[in-house]
Amino acid sequence: MDWTWDLTVLYKDFDDPKIEADFDTLKKLCSEAQAALDQKEKEPLAFLEESVNRSEEISRLSSAIGNFAALTLAADASNEKAQQLMDRLEMFSVQLSLLDSAFTRYIGGIEDLEALIAKSEKLQKVDFFLRKSKEDAAHLPDEAIEEWLLKMSLSGGNAFSNLRDKLDATLTVDYEGKHLPLSQVRSMAYDPDPAVRKAAYEAELASYAKIEIPMAACLNGIKGEALTMIEAEHFDSVLDKTLAQSNMDRATLDAMLTAIREYLPVFRKYLRKKGEILGHQDGLPFYDLFAPIAPKGYEPKKYTIEEARQKLIDEMGKFTPDMAAFMDQAFENRWIDVYPRDGKGGGAFCAELHDLDQSRVLTNFAGSFSDVSTLAHELGHAWHNRCMAGLPHAMIDAPMPLAETASIFNETFLANAVLETAGKEERFSLLEGNLMETTQTIVDIYSRFLFESAVIEQRKERTLSVNELKNLMLDAQEQSYGDGLDKNLRHPYMWACKSHYYISGLSFYNFPYAFGQLFGAGIFARYKQEGPSFVPKYNQLLRSCGSGMVADVAASIGIDVRSADFWRESLKVYEREIEEFIQLAEELM
Repeated sequence: MDWTWDLTVLYKDFDDPKIEADFDTLKKLCSEAQAALDQKEKEPLAFLEESVNRSEEISRLSSAIGNFAALTLAADASNEKAQQLMDRLEMFSVQLSLLDSAFTRYIGGIEDLEALIAKSEKLQKVDFFLRKSKEDAAHLPDEAIEEWLLKMSLSGGNAFSNLRDKLDATLTVDYEGKHLPLSQVRSMAYDPDPAVRKAAYEAELASYAKIEIPMAACLNGIKGEALTMIEAEHFDSVLDKTLAQSNMDRATLDAMLTAIREYLPVFRKYLRKKGEILGHQDGLPFYDLFAPIAPKGYEPKKYTIEEARQKLIDEMGKFTPDMAAFMDQAFENRWIDVYPRDGKGGGAFCAELHDLDQSRVLTNFAGSFSDVSTLAHELGHAWHNRCMAGLPHAMIDAPMPLAETASIFNETFLANAVLETAGKEERFSLLEGNLMETTQTIVDIYSRFLFESAVIEQRKERTLSVNELKNLMLDAQEQSYGDGLDKNLRHPYMWACKSHYYISGLSFYNFPYAFGQLFGAGIFARYKQEGPSFVPKYNQLLRSCGSGMVADVAASIGIDVRSADFWRESLKVYEREIEEFIQLAEELM
């Protein structure tokens, strides 16, 4: 079977005349929308309904074109036709953004918006979008400068972001006389041979010298632009802007971070114990963070992609048969690009093709249980997309924190399903794998939040050098990992290999993962309490993620995310796992 994804559902290829036809239609619709906005006399109700219809079609076309270009580039960074199409769309995105801002300003000026919504069934279907737009109007830059800010971002933040992706995708690592893709070398962190892990880590760190200067320039440029934009958009801080984009308040973030800080010593106990098992006395070296450990004679299963597929279908089908059928469809219809290769981006993600009721998943599968869990995670995103099928585009934009709900739920469900039938040796191995990944989404994510906060604060005064960025990263790792990591064997280049720092217009894409991990664990606890009757509530929760503020969506199933106690309860789940891991280690290792 072909384990690359199929994008022909969007367009046959880059010579498909439908691309140009859709682009022409997109331009025409935007011109019509601008002309309608420019009319001085407008009947508000009719105008809003007409604008909602037109916006849906604009979103459909821009999503199709953008996904075709972006997904092609994700799997083949050297595809020139894809880059040319992406460049054209980015240039046109200025007009799209200006149109969106003009519409938002119009909504912001409507005094009786609630009365209009009450009169129209069509407007009621996008009510949260309209209410949020009225609030967002206060954070639009001055109309006289907005176009120039957007155009400058194309050669500023967007250009830096694109450069960073190319540097990452094309960087080769000198490893044992071979030139290997960075993603392939990073996957060696899971290798059972300690010599391989250590050599891969050292080769990876050495390879960043080739790109560290342009990478630092990209990061400085993007964060500098972020600081400029918050002044123009009337936000007090970059974090405040991210929280507004996330439909989340500071009380929720503070409650979560408070609980995380309290539980850092618990995760450090796990790291030190793992270090002891691997023969390290001063904490765990970074290169052994992902080291597989198991009792003597026990061999963790290595999965083929076919076995991974069946495992997911069998286990996730216990949640609901609909999930099993959905996952089978994703594999069978080539929604997934599976293996690492030259020019393909690292990591994993899921992209929504909303109008086709489909998704596309990119992974770099190497065969570990962690890779199976990653597939479950990304297909959780795809299930979330399925639950939003049929909603208007304006109501499917789940904020970053809630966007991780289904993916983390899937990971948690899979881990618990496998643990239920595992023997002592397998249970130890599975607990270790689960804790290894959870430590990343709690402890490492916290280090990323600290690092980005420090970079933004210092970037207010000057650009930061490579050495300063490395030192800030090491300091963030000290604050989060503490004595759990060997202070002499950490990863000073984590800022260079994590793409989330380099998204123009979007900062702090880190704490949503911790939110998702702990919120997903809390949702799973509800499922365990209620059983199958919880499934329709869960699906409705996913469907509503783009339709309300984070705290309100959570409250719909009785969860108070503004209370640190909720987050503590979720973290206690992992504390119990760590205690069991340590006990089993003393028995088996």
